[in-house]
Amino acid sequence: MHLLASSSSLSLSPSLPSSFPRPSLHLHLHFPSQTTQLRLHTPPPLSCSLNSSSSSSSSVEQSVSSSQMQNGLLYSRAYWVAESLIAWDVDVGNGFSCYLLASKNASLTIANCQIQADGECMNCTGLQLPGVLDDLFSYSGPLGALFSEEAVSLYLWAPTAQAVHAYIYKDPSGDDPIEIVCLEEENGVWRTKGPKSWEGCYYVYEVCVYHPSTMQIEKCYTSDPYARGLSSDGRRSFLLNLDSVKLKPDGWDNLANKKPTIHSFSDISIYEMHIRDFSASDLSVQPEFRGGYLAFTLQFAGVDDQKEDWRFVDTSILESLPPDSDQQQALITAIQNFDGYNWGYNPVLWGVPKGSYASNPNGPYRTIEFRKMVMALNHIGLRVVLDVVYNHLQGSGPFDEHSVLDKIVPGYYLRRNSDGLIEHSTCINNTASEHFMVERLILDDLVHWAVNYKIDGFRFDLMGHIMKSTMVKAKTALQCLTKEKDGLDGSSIYIYGEGWDFGEVAKNGRGVNASQFNLPGTQIGSFNDRIRDAILGGSPFGHPLQQGFVTGLLLQPNGHDHGTEANAKSMLAASMDHIQIGMAANLKDFVLTNSEGEEVKGSEILTYGGTPVAYASCPIETINYVSAHDNETLFDIVSLKTPMDISVSERCRINHLATSIIALSQGIPFFHSGDEILRSKSLDRDSYNSGDWFNRLDFTYNSNNWGVGLPPQEKNEKNWPLIKPRLANPSFRPQKTDILATVDNFLNLLCIRYSSPLFRLKTANTIQERVRFHNTGPSWVCGVIVMSIEDGHNGFPGLSQLDPIYSFIVVVFNASPKEVSFVSPALQLRNLQLHPIQVSSSDDLVKSSRYEASSGCFVVPRRTTAVFVEPRKT
Repeated sequence: MHLLASSSSLSLSPSLPSSFPRPSLHLHLHFPSQTTQLRLHTPPPLSCSLNSSSSSSSSVEQSVSSSQMQNGLLYSRAYWVAESLIAWDVDVGNGFSCYLLASKNASLTIANCQIQADGECMNCTGLQLPGVLDDLFSYSGPLGALFSEEAVSLYLWAPTAQAVHAYIYKDPSGDDPIEIVCLEEENGVWRTKGPKSWEGCYYVYEVCVYHPSTMQIEKCYTSDPYARGLSSDGRRSFLLNLDSVKLKPDGWDNLANKKPTIHSFSDISIYEMHIRDFSASDLSVQPEFRGGYLAFTLQFAGVDDQKEDWRFVDTSILESLPPDSDQQQALITAIQNFDGYNWGYNPVLWGVPKGSYASNPNGPYRTIEFRKMVMALNHIGLRVVLDVVYNHLQGSGPFDEHSVLDKIVPGYYLRRNSDGLIEHSTCINNTASEHFMVERLILDDLVHWAVNYKIDGFRFDLMGHIMKSTMVKAKTALQCLTKEKDGLDGSSIYIYGEGWDFGEVAKNGRGVNASQFNLPGTQIGSFNDRIRDAILGGSPFGHPLQQGFVTGLLLQPNGHDHGTEANAKSMLAASMDHIQIGMAANLKDFVLTNSEGEEVKGSEILTYGGTPVAYASCPIETINYVSAHDNETLFDIVSLKTPMDISVSERCRINHLATSIIALSQGIPFFHSGDEILRSKSLDRDSYNSGDWFNRLDFTYNSNNWGVGLPPQEKNEKNWPLIKPRLANPSFRPQKTDILATVDNFLNLLCIRYSSPLFRLKTANTIQERVRFHNTGPSWVCGVIVMSIEDGHNGFPGLSQLDPIYSFIVVVFNASPKEVSFVSPALQLRNLQLHPIQVSSSDDLVKSSRYEASSGCFVVPRRTTAVFVEPRKT
C-alpha cells in the first residue's frame, strides 16, 4: 500500500487484492501532529504524473522529487488503523486532498499513478494493515485441520490473499501431489473439505498474495501455522489427528489423575533442563535414544531433524587438546550449524514437537514420544514446563524456507517500526501480540500444548515483548481448562517468563507490555535479576570480574577496581539489601530496615540504575535464581569472579552458598541443570549453538566439564585473556569428591525447603508478618544475612499455625571467608538447634554451626548456610 501526496491532492495508494474492501467516502485521514482530518475519496481512474503542471520547479528538482517519491513506496509510514481511519504523520499545507488507490496486480508506480486532480505529487508511502485487518477480519472460528468421521477440513486465515491452494502429498518428501485443491474464501478465511483418506497425508499451502518486501504479488509456499504435525524440518504439514487412539500411550487419557499433586504455586521449585543435554552424553542410554524424548522414558529451525545429515567431531581428538586451547571451539563451530545441537530459540512453527528429538521426524513419532516423555516425568513426581518462544520467528519474507506466517498474511504477524520495517530487538523478526490474530495464535497454541500434551507450566522467552493483556488472557484460558472437559486441571498450570523491558516495547511503547513492573497483581511469575546480580556481582552485561555478596566483594578482593574500601563496603551493603528483599519474594510492599537503619519498602530500595528493586505483589510473581541457560553457569561465574588463588573446594562452597540463598527464599526457586554438580561450560557465556562438547552434563560425576577448551570465539573472544589462565590452571578443576559433596548438599537444601511450609509462604501478608532480617542497620556485620521465620501456635492469639513440626526458623548465610559470630538480642532464649538434615550432613563445617540461647549468639563457619529450627513441644 502506498500514500501519495500532490500539490492539489494527497493520495493513498495501496496494492490490494480484489477481495479487499474498497475505502468508503467516510474514510478519514488523521494527522498525529495536527487536529485536521481530511476526507478521503474513492479514487477515480485518472493518471498522475510527478511532473507538476505548475512549472516553478527546475527539471533537476523534479528529477530528485521523482526519485524520492519512488523510494517512498519502499516504506509503509502510514497506518490503516480501522475501516474508516488512516493515520500518517506528515507535514501538509492547505488545499491538499487525499486518495487511496489500489492495483490488483501491484503495478502502481509514481510515473503513472492516477489521482483525482492535476498537480505535483508531494509525498508518498505505503500503509501498515494490521489495524484494519483486526477491525474487519478478526476471527474466532476453526483454523488448521479438523477431523471428523467422514472428512478432513482445512481452514486458513489469510484476508489479503488473492488465492490459496492446498497441495496434498502421500509422503513427507518427493513425488508429485496426489491432489491440488483450491480453497474458497469467506470473510478472510480460506477453507476446503476433503475425504477422510487425507488423514496421514502431508500438505503445503500455496498462497498468492501481495508482499510489501518485494512490492509484488508472490506465490508463497508454506506450512500451516496451525499444523499439528510436520515432515522433517517442517517442509510439509502432516495431517495428524491428535485424538487418535494410536497416538496415545497407555494411560494417557487418565494422566491428569496421576500427575504430582500441587496445592499451591508457592510449593514449586523449577529445574531447567534442555532435552538434549539430559542424555546426549549418557552412555547408559541406548544410542538411538540419546538426546531425545525417549531418554526420559528410561527412568525449532537450527537442527536438521534428519539425523543422518548430522556432522560430528571425534571426541578423542577434542579430549587430547589442552584445557585452554582454541582448537576445540574451532572444530565445534565449524560444524555448529550441521550437528544435532541448538537451544531452539529460532522458532518456525509453534505447535509441533521438534523432530530432532524424536526417533523419526516424519509421521506421528514426535507426538507419541513427546507424550511418553511427559508421562514418564509425571510418574516419577515431576511436572513438566515447556519453554515457549512467541516473541520472534526465525524467518520472514516470501522466499525464506523458515518463513511461515509472513508468507500467509505479509506485514501482519511481525511488528513493524515507523518506516514499516520489521523490528529485530529480540534478535530477529519480532512478533506483534498486540494484533488480534497474533494473540489468538498464541492463546490457541498454549491451550493446544496443555490439552494435547498435558503440559504443566509455561516459561515465556522475552515475555516483556508480549503484551500484558495477552499474558493475562493466556493465564485465564489455561486456568479455565478442566479434567472433565479437557482432560486436565488448568488451575494447576503455572506461567512465568522473562519480564525484561527493552527495545520498541520499552516503557509501554507499543501498549502495556508484560514487563516486571507491569505484572504485579497478575500472579504471573517473572525472573528476579536483582537477586542474581547482588549475589554474584555486576550483571551479565558488566565487567566479568565485578564481585558480589558470595564472590568476595570487600571480604576477599580479586584485584578488580571496585573503588575505595568505603565504596566496596557501600556496594556490599546495597547488595545485601537487594538480596534480603529478594528473599522476601521481592515484594514491593515488604518493609525492611536497610543498611542505613531506615525502614523502607521494597519498591523504595533502588538498583544502581535508579529503578526499584522490588516489584512483586505476591510470592508466586517472583522467580529467584542465580543461573539459567543464558550466560555462564554458576560454577563458571564463581570461577571468574573469585580470586585466582583460592582453592577449588572454596569455590565449591561458594557455589553451594549461592544455591542455598535461592533454595531458602520466599517466592519460587529456579535452578539451572547442573547447578548441583558444579556444571561448567568451559566459561562459555552463550552456549546456544556450542554443541554437546561445551554443553555436556556428566551424571556419572566424573567430570563437571571444566577446561574443555576456550569457549567459542563468537561470544567469548573478548574475555579469552581472563579465561585462558583459569582454564590452564589445574587447581580450578573439581574432583569427583567435590561434585558428589555438592550433589549431597543440594539435595539437603531441597529437603530443608520442603521440611517446613514456612519456607513457602503463600501470601504477601504472611511474609510481612513472619519474615524478619536481623543483621541490618549501620552496625551490620559484613557478609552475613540472618533471616527468621516465625509461626503461630494453635489455641493462642496472633499468628496462625502453619507448621506442625517447627515453630521458629533462623537461617544464617555467612559469605565471609572466615567463621563469624552474630549476636541478636531479639533471638535470645529460644530453643533453636541445627536442622536435623544438616546434623547428618556430609559437610563437617556446617555441622559445627552452633547457637547459644543465653546470648542469642550464632556461630557459623566460613561460606556456610546454617539452618536452625525450634521444634514444637510434644
